[in-house]
Amino acid sequence: MISEKQEKEMIRIHVMGKTYEVPAGLTIMDAMEYAGYRFTRGAGCRSGFCGACSTVYRYEGDYRLQFALACQETAADGMYLVQLPFTPAPRAKYDIEKINLKENVLLQYYPEIARCVSCNTCTKACPQDIEVMDYIQAALRGDIAKTAELSFDCIQCGLCSMRCPADIKHYHMAQMARRIYGRYMSPVPQHLENRLQEIADGAFDAELDKLVNMSREELEEAYAARVSEEASAGSERSE
Repeated sequence: MISEKQEKEMIRIHVMGKTYEVPAGLTIMDAMEYAGYRFTRGAGCRSGFCGACSTVYRYEGDYRLQFALACQETAADGMYLVQLPFTPAPRAKYDIEKINLKENVLLQYYPEIARCVSCNTCTKACPQDIEVMDYIQAALRGDIAKTAELSFDCIQCGLCSMRCPADIKHYHMAQMARRIYGRYMSPVPQHLENRLQEIADGAFDAELDKLVNMSREELEEAYAARVSEEASAGSERSE
């Protein structure tokens, strides 16, 4: 929905060489759709956590390129926009069950990380404000746990790799680190073990069968009457 105030305040954007007037305050994605563009790919979740809507832009009179996600960044007057529907950076092939942790496995599968010149361009490009260069340095030291920790919020948008002068595939390497950490290094929480055993024992079968056989109206009523974990935790804190 476009408010009356937005309709009165229009800005100019340039998309793939064409100029359009759009209401102020829209995200880049919404502004492009207002201009008539239809997203058939490169849209994803539309709220900032899938990394599908990578965008390169610059401002009128400024030669420097800026990078963002189209569903997060607000369109501004004089923006020149280009959409990047995907980042085709090659990914190393590996079998997680055959990883040798005695070696610097990240460097083995992604040797280009040794070319890092610590320019920090990758960090500046990240729309999640992740310290990308720091986790590359951790990977070089063979610190898988630190690499996994620092890259935890990565959404695989690929903007870091697009900017990198050393041709590093940061996000693919970081994903490998998180997978290795999860498979071999992360402690298994006891409450998860307990819950998995409860599921195996059929503790929730009757409840699940009841939900499956509910009508839509009954499901909506049960959902509205649910007690959320957040509300329950808040109640416990207030007591």
